[in-house]
Formats: sequence, C-alpha cells, structure tokens
Amino acid sequence: MKNKEIKILLAAPRGFCAGVERAIEIVKKSIAKYGAPVYVRHEIVHNKYVVDNLKKIGAIFVEELNEIKDKSRPVIFSAHGVPKSIPIEADSFKMEYIDATCPLVSKVHREAENLHKAGYHIILIGHHNHPEVIGTMGQLPKGCIDLIQNEEDVKNYKSDKEKKIAYVTQTTLSVDDTKNIINALKNKYPNLKEPSKEDICYATTNRQSAVKNIAKKCDMFFVLGSRNSSNSVRLVEVAQQSGCPNSELIHSESVIPLKKIENCKTIGISSGASAPDILVEDFINKIKTKFSVKINEVEIVKENIIFKVPGKLS
Repeated sequence: MKNKEIKILLAAPRGFCAGVERAIEIVKKSIAKYGAPVYVRHEIVHNKYVVDNLKKIGAIFVEELNEIKDKSRPVIFSAHGVPKSIPIEADSFKMEYIDATCPLVSKVHREAENLHKAGYHIILIGHHNHPEVIGTMGQLPKGCIDLIQNEEDVKNYKSDKEKKIAYVTQTTLSVDDTKNIINALKNKYPNLKEPSKEDICYATTNRQSAVKNIAKKCDMFFVLGSRNSSNSVRLVEVAQQSGCPNSELIHSESVIPLKKIENCKTIGISSGASAPDILVEDFINKIKTKFSVKINEVEIVKENIIFKVPGKLS
C-alpha cells in the first residue's frame, strides 16, 4: 500500500477569502486593543479550527448578547452579518461593538434596504436559518421580505399582483442552482428586478469554478470545511454534479477514508472559504503516510482582494 502513487489535483483558489481574513483579523486586533476576553456573537466564521484557536487567545463565543455576563467588554458581530435589532440591543446594554460583517454581505443588506425604499417587495434566495439569511431578512420590517430556497418554493410562492418584486441572494449559494431559481422566478414574474451586480460573492464563484474544472478528472473529491459552512457544503455538491459523484466533506470529526483512496488513481482537494490552508496540508500529510503522492495545483484565477479592518482597530 505504501508505494501506490496517488495523483492529487489541488483546486485553486481555495480556502480563506478576504471577508474571512478580515473577520479573523478583527477578533485578533480587538483582543490586542481591549485585552481578553472579547466576546463574539455567533462563530466568527464557520470553522471549528479557527474558532478553537481564537478561544485560546481570549475570544468567548456566544449566540445571543444576553449571555454576556460582563457587558463592559466589547462584542464582535460575525462575518455573516446580523439583523438590525442586534446593534440596537447592544446599545441598550451600553456595549461597545465591532461589526465584522463581510463587506459583500453588507452590500446585499444595503441593496435590500434601497429596493424596499423604492417600493419593492423583496425575495431573498437562500437557506433557511443560515445566519447570513437571518441577518439579511432582519434588515427590513417583517412581511417585507420572503425567503425562497428552491424551485419548488418558486412554484408555491404567491404574491400580490400589484406588488413590484425584486430579489437578492445569500452570498454563498451554488451558482448553478441559484441560476435555475432565478430563471424560475423570471418566468413567473417577468418584471422581476435584479440586483445591479450579482450577490453570490467572488470567492464562492471562484471556488466552485475551480472545483468544476477538475472534478471530472477525479475518482474521489474531498472538500475541507465545517458541516455548518454553507460554501463548503456547496463545493461538495458542485463536485458531485460536475462529474465526481464520490465527493465528501472532511470536517473536524471525519475519519480519512484511506481504504477508498487506495482504489483511486486521482483525487481532488479543495477547501471552503472559512477553512485555513493548514487543514489541507494536514490532510495531504496523512495521505502521504500511506501513499506516494504527486501534487498538481490547478489555478483558474488569482485572487488579490483585501478588505480593511475598521479604522478604530487599525
């Protein structure tokens, strides 16, 4: 078994995006500025490795602000964004807060608000109960925005014929699935107002394209990422739909399927936008203990986007 050669196709871009890097930097700089502990509402990004490392340096993660015992300590809002009610709640507790919402998620928030002000009823395409969806829906008064998850929802959706309708989307969806949902909406509502720029973010699009590019050449495909990471789970689906049905998510509790890998000539590897590259390195190193490995990184585009941290931390 030791001498069998496995070819690894490494998708690029993969791993951290600019929004995730900024959010992690905000937590680190906040701890450096204010000392420990600093509270974070919800996981700053959906990755256990990242969250555990931030806990070690003084971050305390909570789901709601009322869980914070010492209200004199600052709180950070996660990269996924929060409903408007959360900063208001923080103000009522006289808490200092730092908003680590990804700028591309904030763009969707502003878009939804502007469309609402222009008299549109909003449809949000996204996944029920995902923090980003909760945050975007929470930008508008109740009843002004509806969630659509799939084409079936479009069929069943009923709207007042007098209403002008516009849509926005979650930033981490499957590009192809979302296109199908949008087409179904356009067929039903020919005057549907579109966002001026696509809402699915550059990192989601690039990582899905990179996986699509190599999936059909692979006997198995592995995506490193957490089970609650929307973009990581989408990458597994993209690999399956693009010619590699034998695709799996490798998360913190996964056992590496070395027996299955033994039957492969070529495997593909990528990682979600919230997964650090050390997880990919560790995964490859574990494979190297059993097989001879030849790695070929297949890059489809270079990413050089950087988002600045808030001025009070820089």
